[in-house]
Amino acid sequence: MNINDFISKKRDGIPISMVTSYDSWSAKLIAASDVDCILVGDSVSMVLHGHSTTLPVDTRQMAVHVEAVRRGAPESFIIGDLPFLSFRMGMEKSMENIAVLMRAGANAVKLEGAAGNLELIRHTVDSGVPVMGHLGLTPQSINRLGGFRVQGRGKEAADRILDDAQSLQEAGCFSIVLEAVPGDIAGSITTGLNIPIIGIGAGIDVDGQVLVLQDLLGLTAEFKPKFVRNFLDGASLVKKALNDYHHEVTERSFPGKTEWYE
Repeated sequence: MNINDFISKKRDGIPISMVTSYDSWSAKLIAASDVDCILVGDSVSMVLHGHSTTLPVDTRQMAVHVEAVRRGAPESFIIGDLPFLSFRMGMEKSMENIAVLMRAGANAVKLEGAAGNLELIRHTVDSGVPVMGHLGLTPQSINRLGGFRVQGRGKEAADRILDDAQSLQEAGCFSIVLEAVPGDIAGSITTGLNIPIIGIGAGIDVDGQVLVLQDLLGLTAEFKPKFVRNFLDGASLVKKALNDYHHEVTERSFPGKTEWYE
């Protein structure tokens, strides 16, 4: 997949599939699948590093994860998340942070919100870097939003998201992630824009979906928002494998004769 495929898939009514990855081994699995593209999300802060929000991760850490994903998926289209405040540091420093992720192997960057970001988006796109927007529940604004809450309920809030989406399109974004927004609002935004809307907790009437790999594999049993579907009972399977390993070690049935050197 390349940047032009996003628009052509929307035009042809073909949904886009996007999955997060933070490391080489999972990127390799995704690259071997039919999934369209990979997001190296700042959700790595929570999923891999155990933080309660996305705020602690910085540009240097994001670059390490982008590099790892690129090594595992050398031909995939990879979007790198710009972490908290990394794109709010003035034009020069923000562009330096964008350059770090692009040099690490990203094909595009993603940033949250519209207000205060439009000039940077225009300059970034004019500089040759594709930009994906992110509206609705924007996790980097968790303190301002008062928690992980559905956004866009009520006419005023819905109109604000639609206006922001149109502003992002006009600024040059090639796509927008829409998170935790009522399905009818998401559908209206999708219909009203020429660029594809990738939903996560935004219903079915969007141009594509994104999920965190660990969520869709059922590896995060203690965390399951309404919009997550487990396509595998991964936690149980991994636990069983670990227990089987433990028992075979304690019973001295592992390793077997074919599994050591003479």
